Amino acid sequence: MTLRDLLDGIEFSLLRGSTDTDVTDVILDSRKVTPGVAFVCIEGTKVDSHTFIPQAVAAGAAAVVISHDAEVPGDVTVIRVPDSRLALALMSAAFFGHPTEKMTCIGITGTKGKTTTSSMIKAILEASGRKVGLIGTNGVWIGDEHYPTKNTTPESYELQQRFSQMAGAGCTYAVMEVSSQGIMMNRVAGISFDLGIFTNISPDHIGPDEHKDFEEYLSWKSKLFRMCKVGLVNRDDANYAAMIQGHTCRMHSFSWTDRQEEDKGTRPSGAAPGTPVVFADASGDESFVPSFTASNIKNINTPGFLGFTMDYHGRSDYTVRVGIPGDFNVYNALTAVSAADLLGVDPEAVKKAMESVRVNGRMELAHVSGHCSVIIDYAHNGVSARSMLATLRSYKPSRLVVVFGCGGNRDPHRRYEMGEAVGSMADLAVITADNSRFEKVEDIMRDIHKGLDPTGGASIDIPDRREAISYAIENSRPGDLIAVIGKGHEDYQEVNGVRTHFSDREEVDAVLRRLGW
Repeated sequence: MTLRDLLDGIEFSLLRGSTDTDVTDVILDSRKVTPGVAFVCIEGTKVDSHTFIPQAVAAGAAAVVISHDAEVPGDVTVIRVPDSRLALALMSAAFFGHPTEKMTCIGITGTKGKTTTSSMIKAILEASGRKVGLIGTNGVWIGDEHYPTKNTTPESYELQQRFSQMAGAGCTYAVMEVSSQGIMMNRVAGISFDLGIFTNISPDHIGPDEHKDFEEYLSWKSKLFRMCKVGLVNRDDANYAAMIQGHTCRMHSFSWTDRQEEDKGTRPSGAAPGTPVVFADASGDESFVPSFTASNIKNINTPGFLGFTMDYHGRSDYTVRVGIPGDFNVYNALTAVSAADLLGVDPEAVKKAMESVRVNGRMELAHVSGHCSVIIDYAHNGVSARSMLATLRSYKPSRLVVVFGCGGNRDPHRRYEMGEAVGSMADLAVITADNSRFEKVEDIMRDIHKGLDPTGGASIDIPDRREAISYAIENSRPGDLIAVIGKGHEDYQEVNGVRTHFSDREEVDAVLRRLGW
């Protein structure tokens, strides 16, 4: 592939050499440069890779892409661009053959709910017979194959590489979580989004290395709706209007309400599933913007099922059983079902998927029986713990038992808040380890007690997390709801700088096998 092919559609200046230069790869890490690659220099918040140009040239780079004045030794081709992150994204997309154009690509942005919603959409599409790729907080999934990632939205080169793998593996749909950082740093530039989704927004990721204020955070997230063909947004969110301001896509919304749509009789007939995607408003009348709603929410707690039912009103009306508890999961489920409606998925596939859906470490139902029910969740601060425990309380368990700890080398106030939340809301707290890092588990537990003890809540200290999980399950009573929280999808324990494999879900399963449940 020539450099000219990679630069198609990119604003650039040729400072030296030729765009007919053959290029074997696109690289942003000078340590990975091999002969024949194009080395793209990135100005990071801490490191400017322009300083590594001599090493890249010495390693055989055929071309160097810069965004500011820099000394480039040798006779390699030099390209200057206004924004090297944008150039990297567009060059990566071209290098891998624009893989998102070969699939229906769905991007999900928002403060909360991205991971759960994306997993729900993947489950629904798979239930309808599609092969799906997924990129997000829980890593990359290509069908049933899993690959870990460092960021919710990986660097643009890795994104395009994964999309290429998905297309090569026969995926017809790609679902991804789109972070504000991913948009701001041009990681998602060059992606062809067929459907963009907004879950909700609240102050988050604000600080020196992220966004200067909430307005900037919201502004970057809203750019998804200038990058997609069709938008689906949460009309109940207080910042809904600001989120869609300046959108360039066809827009749809969803709402949790008991109100039936007044225009029910004018809904277009169902669109046939397939690729390329056929949206629900494929009648050609772009002035028609359907509204998707949920009503009549009922919590269900029976042997074998813990979740809720909701009446869905969209292109057609039907009741959905959702096998994940929580009021906040009503919105996640409504988002996913609405997206499926836009994508033309048959309601029977939707109902089948949502009843059995599981999201790794997010209100994950690890076990439900007459003995007890076990939930695994990522809640690791006072606010998220209170929200989750209030939800579980609404299911009226015989007892609510919580297994938790707090991370080391973190603000001790988080420990006080976690202790106070669990102490005031649980019937029994089993206090244990959770990534103690360079602190002693006993010291962390002592801090937790400073928040828990004044509540008068019952507790027991079991420093070994494996033993704590085992104790909670082995000593459960019929109707108990056990929540193992804090680590969620994590598959490690970090102690004194060393990570060893540890999965809450695996430990729960091991206890259940031993007990024959």
